[in-house]
Amino acid sequence: MSAVVLQMLCVAGLLGSAVLAIVLSRSKIATAIIYSATLSASAIALIGSIHWLLGDTANAVDLTLPIGLPWLGSHFRLDPLASFFLVVVNLGGAVASLYGLGYGHHEAAPHRVLPFFPAFLAGMNLVVLADDAFSYLLCWEFMSLVSWALVMAHHREAGNAKAGYVYLVMASFGTLALLLAFGLLGGPAGDYGFAAIRAAPHTPYVATLVLILMLLGAGSKAGLVPLHVWLPLAHPAAPSHVSALMSGVMTKVAIYGFIRVVFDLLGQPLWPASVIVLFLGGVTAVMGILYAMMEKDLKRLLAYSTIENVGVIFASLGLALAFQASGLKLLAALAFTAALFHVLNHSFFKSLLFFGAGAVLTATGERDMDKLGGLIHRMPLTSFAVLVGCVAISALPPFNGFVSEWLMFQAVLQSPELSQWALKITVPAVGALLALAAALAAACFVKAYGVTFLGRPRGATAETAEEVDLYSLSAMFILAALCLLAGILPGLVIDSLSPITLQILGGRMPVQANEPWLSIAPIAESRSSYNGLLVMVFITISASLAVVFIHRFASRALRRSPAWGCGFSDPTPAAQYSGGSFAQPIRRVFGTLVFHARDHVEMPPPGDIKPARLRIELHDLIWERMYEPIAGAVGFSSDKLNRLQFLTIRRYLSLVFVTLVTLLLVLAIWS
Repeated sequence: MSAVVLQMLCVAGLLGSAVLAIVLSRSKIATAIIYSATLSASAIALIGSIHWLLGDTANAVDLTLPIGLPWLGSHFRLDPLASFFLVVVNLGGAVASLYGLGYGHHEAAPHRVLPFFPAFLAGMNLVVLADDAFSYLLCWEFMSLVSWALVMAHHREAGNAKAGYVYLVMASFGTLALLLAFGLLGGPAGDYGFAAIRAAPHTPYVATLVLILMLLGAGSKAGLVPLHVWLPLAHPAAPSHVSALMSGVMTKVAIYGFIRVVFDLLGQPLWPASVIVLFLGGVTAVMGILYAMMEKDLKRLLAYSTIENVGVIFASLGLALAFQASGLKLLAALAFTAALFHVLNHSFFKSLLFFGAGAVLTATGERDMDKLGGLIHRMPLTSFAVLVGCVAISALPPFNGFVSEWLMFQAVLQSPELSQWALKITVPAVGALLALAAALAAACFVKAYGVTFLGRPRGATAETAEEVDLYSLSAMFILAALCLLAGILPGLVIDSLSPITLQILGGRMPVQANEPWLSIAPIAESRSSYNGLLVMVFITISASLAVVFIHRFASRALRRSPAWGCGFSDPTPAAQYSGGSFAQPIRRVFGTLVFHARDHVEMPPPGDIKPARLRIELHDLIWERMYEPIAGAVGFSSDKLNRLQFLTIRRYLSLVFVTLVTLLLVLAIWS
């Protein structure tokens, strides 16, 4: 059995699970059966894609089904790029299914989730496997509609209906952009097979238009600024294990589409294209993490953080385009590997953090960090797993987030090798933006973890929280272990990605398995190297010695004192740091420009017993200045056009006559 047939059989199993979920509907055993089935199908697909990626990837394998366009059929293909993203999709699907075995029992309306969950996984697999434009767009739209149904699973909760509506509009806009892009690539002959598109020449004009359309289509699904507005609404609205898939996996499927078209189907890029991608990536990274810093809703904070990480990935892809256009294959492979490595890393730690947020929501019923606190005592295992995710996403060694961002900055430092002055200026500027985003990310997750898990409980629900079930904990600890393994053994991951860089760029990074002590040297050992294993050993020994020294020489006298209350002796938990107070310095530095932030202080006069209040006013300028005017214009136009349905028959006939005359005039002028 070929590898692509195995993948398609797993997809068939997922679609069959969706049908089974409809049959079982409200049965009590439906949750266990459906999530067990999706876990099995995803695990088999994961093992198959890993085996193919690490095995003989010299020749791609394909499959043609007699459906789709009559003259084309439906083509599906497995090559190194597709197999890597199948690893991301099916690993996320398997772990989310394991998490769902426990979390699903707390779902108020499982019949709204169970049929669409396996269908969502099947849709993402099919998008990655598709090898012609028609199949790709059909599977893309299927993935979008099924994920919309999952976003609307809790449609009665406040704000979720709006989230579903905005997501549907943005998904339709993205599909339209992709349709136009593939129309340009197919040309007048209608050669919509990827093999024909890959072999056909593309003029610079067509290549530029396709790049812009792919940034609109794939970028809107991935969360590029300013196309990100749906993401912080939709991701928190979905159930937590679905949020993990949407944020950690579906955004990567969109990135796959961008890579497939821009790097593979379009051929050799022009260097101005890289400037656009670099700029958008840098701005997206900074804006995403600034939005996250201002949030107190835990799931919305994680959704905004996804925007930041998508920006990091696109900035790395822009670097790869710049180096490839200049003929620097080794440096292009370095930047491209950094992007793919970060794709994998983000799927690990963002899924882990959404699982942690789901565990907190299950235990407390709260997403507002200012109503939590002290959970490290009530949920110690969840707290430890989330701590690993926070350290990893903050790009701190020895975890995986550090390695991919370190590789990216190594590529940024090679910008003097570029010959174009525009790139010599743009790349360091974007590098500075990425460094700022990395620093803000660390601060953001210190806030998220500290306010949620440390200190004292700020509410009764946090005070009585209990640890979650074994399935949920197992899923979190699997991802935590992968974050550590990818961080201390990055050379194995880099070598596994080399078939993809060879396929797409025609070059690869040096073989990392030959480096002593499991080090990595992205360019040459004389320039830079990193050893995650030695860093972990050093941190472990240093921390152990510190603990031994303190316990050996410190006083054994027991001393108790109240927790620090920001200078106030009042023992109330409300005196602790909140999310807003932690973010206040950042808000005062960046908020005036980015959010038009204002602090409104209501101080009662002396003798008045009313409490003083601080109200923070923030504005989403992109939404208010870009999307609200468009929505207003659409609403105004709809009201005006609504009059057409109340015309008399005489006016209808006159309108048809004027339209026909106008079309004939246009045709005459055109010919």
